Amino acid sequence: MKNLLVASTSTLYGGTYLSYLMEEISIHFKDTNEIVFIPYARPGGISHDQYTAIAAEAFSKIGKKIIGLHSFKNPEAAVKSAKGVFVGGGNTFVLVKQLYTFRLMKTLREKILKGLPYLGTSAGSNICGLTMNTTNDMPIVYPPSFKTLGVLPFNINPHYLDPNSTSKHMGETRETRIKEFIMQQSVPVIGIREGSWLQVKNDQIILKGEYSARIFEYLKDPYEVVPDTIIKL
Repeated sequence: MKNLLVASTSTLYGGTYLSYLMEEISIHFKDTNEIVFIPYARPGGISHDQYTAIAAEAFSKIGKKIIGLHSFKNPEAAVKSAKGVFVGGGNTFVLVKQLYTFRLMKTLREKILKGLPYLGTSAGSNICGLTMNTTNDMPIVYPPSFKTLGVLPFNINPHYLDPNSTSKHMGETRETRIKEFIMQQSVPVIGIREGSWLQVKNDQIILKGEYSARIFEYLKDPYEVVPDTIIKL
């Protein structure tokens, strides 16, 4: 049993933090008023307290209380007893290293597979896949493994960007990089554009939001799936 929202981003088109997702989030966490927030990804290098305060302000608008995981003496026990978890975006390398340091990767995976309501944005979405190898982030720290939660049967590329035909830069595109990954790993990848997310209920995965997603599979041409499509990979 799985119950996840896997979103590309936390802030959309100049809106406030998570504002475009709040209706979905309220439904997603309907059975609990207290959510454990994992701030380890630390976007822009902000502190855990600063990041937790941002999430807490957003969730207060729907009557939910956020508690930062860093504030618990025993993070593993806190995850085991959590009624809901939100993993925010930032740097995936930093996030994954911390999850391994505190022995949380296995614990979080087990809780998710038992039905824990989980929300991930950006880096928090990356870790839902088989590995973190399709992150867009710089490797500023070295985690002990690139393997992540594996609660989805593919990898995620959040903030997916299409090639810009008017660009003067002739370097590699996001599509080129993902194709390089697939030739080495043969793991499917879903590129999620800003404003879209995956809704996961048990084994059913549905694309939600405004935009289509781009799917990459080994030895196949990339293709698009439109919102409300059930994804089977």
